[in-house]
Amino acid sequence: MYRTTLKIDGMMCGMCEAHINDTIRKIMNVKKVSSSHSKGETVIISEELPDEPTLIKEIGKTGYKVMSISSEPYEKKGFSLFKK
Repeated sequence: MYRTTLKIDGMMCGMCEAHINDTIRKIMNVKKVSSSHSKGETVIISEELPDEPTLIKEIGKTGYKVMSISSEPYEKKGFSLFKK
């Protein structure tokens, strides 16, 4: 799995976050996507690396600008009541 962070210019409110999240869900299969207008970023958790040119193009169509994209391997943290 991968964690992809997008820096996005133009998000001003919770509705902007929803537009970005909906757009990403339409163009790729995600496990989780969350946006923060205060941080100016969107975080995507997915099985596959995203197609960066498609992300930039589709988000651009909604009126926002992708400033940067970075991806890294992601491992879900397990929960345990016992220390190892």
